[in-house]
Amino acid sequence: MIIELDDAADPRLVDYTGLTDVALRRRLETDRGLYMAESTKVITRAVAAGHAPRSFLMAERHLEQMAPVIAAASGCDERPDGGGVPVFLAPEEVLESITGFHLHRGALAAMNRPELASVPALLAAARGGAGARRIAILEDLVDHTNVGAAFRSAAALGIDAVLVTPRCADPFYRRSVRVSMGTVFQVPWTRLPRWPDLDGLHAAGFTVAALALSGDSVALDEFAASAACTEASSRVAVVLGTEGDGLSRRTIAAADEVVRIPMAGAVDSLNVAAAAAVAFWALRLP
Repeated sequence: MIIELDDAADPRLVDYTGLTDVALRRRLETDRGLYMAESTKVITRAVAAGHAPRSFLMAERHLEQMAPVIAAASGCDERPDGGGVPVFLAPEEVLESITGFHLHRGALAAMNRPELASVPALLAAARGGAGARRIAILEDLVDHTNVGAAFRSAAALGIDAVLVTPRCADPFYRRSVRVSMGTVFQVPWTRLPRWPDLDGLHAAGFTVAALALSGDSVALDEFAASAACTEASSRVAVVLGTEGDGLSRRTIAAADEVVRIPMAGAVDSLNVAAAAAVAFWALRLP
């Protein structure tokens, strides 16, 4: 259903207004159960993952490019001008006044949030039902850019699932989604109800490796060569901590192994997103 607009204050655009107000976005994305997908590629991945759009917002010049994904979301095989999902079209200057930024990546879509799976169900469903063998846990990350970058590395380097702690930034926040290039829809994830609580992971057969600087830590390459990683049935959960302070002492104490990335050049640590990529590569399965 195509709707042409020329007024940024149109009440039908309430999902999109005030995108630069972080508090407003957080409230809307929680209360209304929505998240924002930005760019043609990201929206396409969201729809392909089975997520249902509430509406689309774009300039008319992007309609032809977006037609297949809109049609797929509307459940029809033709151009989406008769479908049930609203497609809001507006001039570029109106779009910028609505969103607070220049919409240069094609389109926005307000998407309904899918219900998150339980941790046991998520881990059991990975690898086509064979169960997850490599997972990442993001502890209390506050920067949405780092969350998105970690998901992109997880998708590229074979991580089966991502678990985020109760206070971790939202993977479906607009910037996280954009930085991940939509891979937050590709890598299964859910939010842990409590943390640190490793009983469920241990019951599922996971060795929990905390990535941290510690006097008793082992080098990442040494850990990757250990039996915990090389046995045919090995299951490893690598835990990455918040920006600045890193992992909590309770998490480090509860982990089965404390692992460090060997450094040179008098550098003691990497940005958490960079560290995630290094760890995922080192622990990848053949």
